[in-house]
Amino acid sequence: MNRPAVGGRLAAAQALRQVLDRGQSLDEALQLPLSKLEHGPDRALARRLSYAVLRDWPAVQALSSALMDRPPARRDRLAIFVLAVALAELREGREPERAIVHSAVEVARSGGLSRLAGMINAVLRRYLRERSAFESRLADNETIRFGYPGWLIEALRADWPDDWSAILEAGNQAPPLWLRVNRRHWSREQALQALRAAGHEAQLPDLPLPDALLLPTRVRISDLPGWSEGGLSVQDGAAQLTVDYLQLEDGLRVLDACSAPGGKAAHMLERAALDLTAIDVDAERLERVGETLQRLGLAARCLQGDASRPQDWWDGRPFDRILVDAPCSATGVIRRHPDIRWLRKASDLPELVERQAEMLRALWPLLAPGGILVYATCSILADENERQARAFLESCEHCEVIEHAELPGRARSAGRQILPGENDLDGFFHLAVRRLPV
Repeated sequence: MNRPAVGGRLAAAQALRQVLDRGQSLDEALQLPLSKLEHGPDRALARRLSYAVLRDWPAVQALSSALMDRPPARRDRLAIFVLAVALAELREGREPERAIVHSAVEVARSGGLSRLAGMINAVLRRYLRERSAFESRLADNETIRFGYPGWLIEALRADWPDDWSAILEAGNQAPPLWLRVNRRHWSREQALQALRAAGHEAQLPDLPLPDALLLPTRVRISDLPGWSEGGLSVQDGAAQLTVDYLQLEDGLRVLDACSAPGGKAAHMLERAALDLTAIDVDAERLERVGETLQRLGLAARCLQGDASRPQDWWDGRPFDRILVDAPCSATGVIRRHPDIRWLRKASDLPELVERQAEMLRALWPLLAPGGILVYATCSILADENERQARAFLESCEHCEVIEHAELPGRARSAGRQILPGENDLDGFFHLAVRRLPV
């Protein structure tokens, strides 16, 4: 087993400890360990194994507990995640078993756990000897079988009684790579031909997504033709639909609330010449909006502000379009961010739902007569979506829902819902409402 492979596995174990012990997001947790790796394949391995463990965490956690006589001391907690990486690899079956065990021992030594290398070796060899017996004990546990926390399984079962298991399965599948073509830079056909000429199996999706291209497998984004010139962005097809709900045209005054990291703001500006204001409550995240727009050769008015307190930042002029891309549970993008299933708690939902409602109440008065407000989330939970939308519609006066039956998704009592994996899309919700003249 070469040293880079050991480095990638150690990086995965270190990142997983930050996520599962300390509540850090996986993207943040990977930054430091990946920065220490020189080899691209090693970095890719670290990311892949981190995803594998997070998707399989209940099973590898249960196996580790059953296989060890006692847990390691607190100072040696990294050993738990070295074992988790190895067990996830053994369950995947991609590499020879002996190589995986040997690698785990080397990872322990590289990670300052030499005194536990023998224990890790013994635990993994015991698993291989008694695999059938240990695995059979896991079969009846839904949390282990699906790899999701119990509260989320129950919430999905309640909201989607006919689809909940398919939703869970979709969240455990690797997603395709969706690209958005910057039509101010080149046409979609030009981008498609450039990608194919560079050896990428780019496809046109069979969906009403005029700016989208699809790659079946992930690639190094910075190597894509047109990327460095601002011709392409990464954005799931479901998120790209948002601009169609907004019905943009040149000259409109538009508000993008909760704008960071700026993907939807950029897409709006690629579609039309707009007077766009992008706000976000987080100054650091707002900087990312500016960086995103700069890379694509676009510009907007970027303001730090709380969407639920427009009195702090609004200049008093109404907007023709308002996008409320609200903070949410992100349960529709678990296939892309498997850490969400363990970082998000049931207790988070009431606060998120109230925050969403506050934003809708505060921003509706800023919309000009005849204007359109779009409420969007990457959630699949009814409290944040259909029920939130119904409550908003009951409270707002002089409004009408724009149905958009021509767009992908399932019509709900209010809004349209895409479930994860449908048409290769992320889970997403949209509601479009027009303000009627009085």
